[in-house]
Amino acid sequence: MWDRASFRDAGPMKTAEERLSNPRTRTALRGVKILVAGYLTISVLTLVAVVFLRGNPAVVNDAVWIRGTIVVASAALMFSFAVRAARGSRGAYRRLRIVAAIMVVAIAVIIAVPGPFPLWMKIEQGGCGLLLLGALAAANRGHLRSAFAAK
Repeated sequence: MWDRASFRDAGPMKTAEERLSNPRTRTALRGVKILVAGYLTISVLTLVAVVFLRGNPAVVNDAVWIRGTIVVASAALMFSFAVRAARGSRGAYRRLRIVAAIMVVAIAVIIAVPGPFPLWMKIEQGGCGLLLLGALAAANRGHLRSAFAAK
C-alpha cells in the first residue's frame, strides 16, 4: 500500500526569498540585469538611429529594419526575464538562459555570414553579443544554477 512518506521529497522547495537571500546570488543577478539592460539600451538606440537614417538605403535596408526590431523585442523580453529572475522566478531564469543563448548564436551568424547587413550593424551586433555573452556566462555559473535548481 502507498503511504505518505513515500511521496515526500528530500525537503521543502525553497521560496524565492530563500533563494535570493545569499549576497552572492543577489550580486550575480544584479550583474546579469546590468548586462541585459546594456543590451536593451544599445538595441533601442540602434533602432532610433535606423529611424533617423531611413532615407539612406546604403546604410538602412529592409534587413536592418527587421533585425533591429527583432533585437529590441528580444532585448525587452530578456530584460523582463532578468528582472523576474532577480525576484526569484525559476521560469524567468530558465527563459533568460535560453533566449540569451539563441541570440548569441544569431548574432554570431549575422557577423560571420556575408549578407544584407552593413558593417556598422555587424559592429553593433558584436557589442550586443559581448554583453549577452557576459550575461550568459554569469547566468550559467554553478552558483546561480544551484540557486534556481528544483529541489
